[in-house]
Amino acid sequence: MEKDFSKMALELIESSKAHENYRSEECINLIASEGLKSPAVKEILSLSQDLESRYAEGENDLEGHVKERHYQGQKYITKIENCTADLMKNLFGCNWIDVRLVSGTHANLATFKGLSLATKSNRMVVAPLSAGAHITHDYSGLAGMVIGLETINHAYDLDEMNIDPDKSATIIKATRPGIVTFGGSLFQFPHPVKEIAEVAKESGAYVVYDAAHVLGLIAGGQFQDPLKEGADFITASTHKTFPGPQGGVILANSGDERMERAIRKVQNAVFPLTTSNTHLGRLPALGLVALELKLYGAELAKQTVKNAQTAGKYLFDNGLKILGEKKGFTRSHQIAVDVQDYGGGRKIAESLEEANIILNKNLLPHDDQHNRESPSGLRIGFQDVTRRGFKESDIKYLCDLMLDVVKGKRKPVEVRKDVITLRQNFKGIEYGFRSVNEAVDHLKKYA
Repeated sequence: MEKDFSKMALELIESSKAHENYRSEECINLIASEGLKSPAVKEILSLSQDLESRYAEGENDLEGHVKERHYQGQKYITKIENCTADLMKNLFGCNWIDVRLVSGTHANLATFKGLSLATKSNRMVVAPLSAGAHITHDYSGLAGMVIGLETINHAYDLDEMNIDPDKSATIIKATRPGIVTFGGSLFQFPHPVKEIAEVAKESGAYVVYDAAHVLGLIAGGQFQDPLKEGADFITASTHKTFPGPQGGVILANSGDERMERAIRKVQNAVFPLTTSNTHLGRLPALGLVALELKLYGAELAKQTVKNAQTAGKYLFDNGLKILGEKKGFTRSHQIAVDVQDYGGGRKIAESLEEANIILNKNLLPHDDQHNRESPSGLRIGFQDVTRRGFKESDIKYLCDLMLDVVKGKRKPVEVRKDVITLRQNFKGIEYGFRSVNEAVDHLKKYA
């Protein structure tokens, strides 16, 4: 075996081991797009090894159940997929779902493509990228460069930190798009779905709500319910505030000809247009998370929002510019911080990383959306630390450590020692099951 090849392989193994300790034991994670699985969910993933090697290509019905599969050996896979679909539908109060998506981006790809086919339109109204839209919504990303959609921006109110419903309604009436999209990745406040949905549908559009960041908050009843407010489809990933395995889902309510036509086109865009292997090994874990959030989701979501609001106020009171101050800083799991006066988002994110506080630089609504490498802001999420047991007093102490770095009071390497000590005080994971057997014992009480 060649010496260089052996060296690379050893580095791969050693780096994998080092990463597990670094990110799970020594760092405090404030990335708004990263969730934290319970011990039971991790365990059921480890029990699903054979599923990871299997295929299940085929068609689904209008309930999100398996209709036909093109491989043999599917009898238990079919039960697993159908049970997972039903648990998720029950949690979100809808009657159709597709659980075959392998990411939130995949969910957007299939939904945008399917609806463009259903409407025979290539126009989509989206939030501006600098105002929180995900790159998949943008002309420069998946929507434009892969699907070929013409994207038209919602009107955005910088003062309200939100889509302007009246001006956006005017844009929709004038442009008559096939899709109107809400949601995004910098997402502090509910979008005006209820105010715009009727106008969108009268103009011939389907309303899509990208809930990738807030799906767990919706499950816990602490954010707007898009389907009840008029959205036709919810797309989401399953590993942010929804603390499950990496993957994606699409949710909707079938029941009339308009929706059934769209659902069939979206299903066709899932398979065969955009996927073959649907990563079956994650499905049992996805269903188990739906059970956890049915039981603990409200408490988890409530504390997550409370922690985010606490951080926003505390950092603001200590001199940082936190967006959305007049609206309470946030109603979701994340806050947006303008650190341009301290060197900008990139510089501060890198300094905090040296202190083992992990978050990301982010465009803010007043930034040039083309200046992605040097934005003025930070996006800070609190779903991970909340599930580890952080309450308001812990959040304030964490903010003190961040302020030491941002304001240059101490060097990051000095703060790192305190960060590691703080992290070691939170060894457990709350709002979920400690093992699969604990989940089984709980379920037997009601079987």
